[in-house]
Amino acid sequence: MTILPPALTDVIEALGKLPGVGPRTAERYAYYLVKNDHGKAKDLAAALEHLHAGIGVCKKTFALVPAGQELSDLYTDPARDKTIVAVVAEPFDIVALEKTGQFKGTYHVLGGLVSPIDGVGPEDLHIAELVKRIDEDKVNEIILATNASVEGESTALYIQQQIGPKRKVKITRLARGLPIGVDLEYADQITLARALEGRQAL
Repeated sequence: MTILPPALTDVIEALGKLPGVGPRTAERYAYYLVKNDHGKAKDLAAALEHLHAGIGVCKKTFALVPAGQELSDLYTDPARDKTIVAVVAEPFDIVALEKTGQFKGTYHVLGGLVSPIDGVGPEDLHIAELVKRIDEDKVNEIILATNASVEGESTALYIQQQIGPKRKVKITRLARGLPIGVDLEYADQITLARALEGRQAL
């Protein structure tokens, strides 16, 4: 005996495969699509159908761009300083940095972080292309904006080693510290260590 129509259970299962979406959340999303105007479900289906065909990757920065576009607007914009490059793990990290309105350089998306457990090695990332960009764009500063995790730290260290002392480029790291409102007892060791290193005089 079926409790729910197969068409609905198929949608629940499909939504449940998304990261961070548990069974209950998938059920709520699916039921929302069923009980509301059919147009919302159609719009969602149409957007998903054209998703991959409408997205490309910048040949220089590896950021996401509209299909058919070779270079990211954040790279070709003359107001952007190509000599400063923020290195991020994923394309959506760019969105987070851009929301600050403080960064006027360009970006370089690695496509992940070095993680032997997940089978991701340095050769799987866009590190060689980053080193090549240093010479091509006469880069003065590389900002390592990877996560404060074991994978993020090891990736940043590997990039430093690949750039090496031969290239006259300043390598910086995003400042690390304690988030406002977090008690010391709940802070992880990496965050605490970075906070100690970056302590400031009052």
